[in-house]
Parts: sequence; structure tokens; C-alpha cells
Amino acid sequence: MGRPRASTVVVETPERILEAASDAFGRDGFERTRLADVAAAVGIRRPSLLYHVPSKEALYGAVVRRAFARLDDALRASLAVPAEFAVAMDRAAAAYASFLEEHEPIARLILRELIDARGPGAELLLREIVPLLDLMESFVLDAGRDAIAPGLPVRAAILQIAVGALVHAAAGPVRDPLWGVAGDRTRELVAVLFSTRSREPSAKRN
Repeated sequence: MGRPRASTVVVETPERILEAASDAFGRDGFERTRLADVAAAVGIRRPSLLYHVPSKEALYGAVVRRAFARLDDALRASLAVPAEFAVAMDRAAAAYASFLEEHEPIARLILRELIDARGPGAELLLREIVPLLDLMESFVLDAGRDAIAPGLPVRAAILQIAVGALVHAAAGPVRDPLWGVAGDRTRELVAVLFSTRSREPSAKRN
């Protein structure tokens, strides 16, 4: 059998590097991750890794940008399909939960940076997270203005749900004891907070 075509290797190797780096950074954090270990996981040597990325900082940035680009695509796709507000929000919640389930190392990576604001990716994460928050907040305030409860702190509600799902995805062996066997409830929480049902308690109090 002949050697793989050069074009195939060029396309596949960077992707394998990013996958291996995502696992390593999520598991060990930035400081403890070694480029040699990432290279070994890919099946190449460190000099070959440096051919694709000039430094560990650059590799870390590429991992974060790639992850959020995928999440941004998933959320925008879920909101782009014409639908009632509740259906669109359920699709967005499902897309977010699926992303975290499929990218558990990224969930751990994000939590590390949120906890330690001095980390190398804190500023990078803010640049990636804030536009997604703006996207969802704008959508809720526009498409959901007749569905959500008056006075609902929309951005705070989005953050509460997003961070809860993030912690659930990163919790590992303590996930079931904390959340129970039912697992992630992001979609149910979205349905309660961002629907006419959230109006009922306020109506009763008034």
C-alpha cells in the first residue's frame, strides 16, 4: 500500500494535535501540560509539533478558539431555524448541553480559567465567552420579550444555566452523587426560566 498523500497528512495532523492538546489542557491544566506529551499522544515528536504550532501558548489559544468557534456555530444554527421562542431556546439548550458532553476536557479547561483569573487564557476566554452571552441575551430580549417573566435578569439567568451545565460536564466521578442519575437538566431549566410558566409565581404574588 502506498504512502498517504501529503495533503491528507497536512489536513489531519493539526486536527489530531488540537484534540490531544484539548485532552491534556483539560486534564492537567496549562502549567502541567507538556508539549512532548501532546506530541506523543499524536504519535509525532516535539519538533514536528512545533512545526504546526510555535509554542504552548499558541497551542492553548488555538484549542480555545476552535472550541468556541464550534459552540458559536452550534448555537447560531439552533437559533437560525424559524420556530417559536420556546422551541428555539430548547434547541439552543440542547446544542449547548451536547457540546459540553462531547467536549468534556474543554469544560474543565474553561472552569480552570474562570476560577483562576490569572491563568494564561483568562483574557482569551473573555473574548470568546462575552460575544456568546451577548448573542443569547439579545435573542431572548428580542424573540422572547412576550414570553419571559417581567423583570427577569436575562443575562444572569443565562449565566446560571450555562455555568451549571459547565460544572456538571466537568464534575467527573462526583457528577452522579451531586446531580443524581437523571443527569444534566439544562433543557428543563431553560424551559422553566424562559417561558410563560416563569410568570406564574409573579402573577400570584401580585
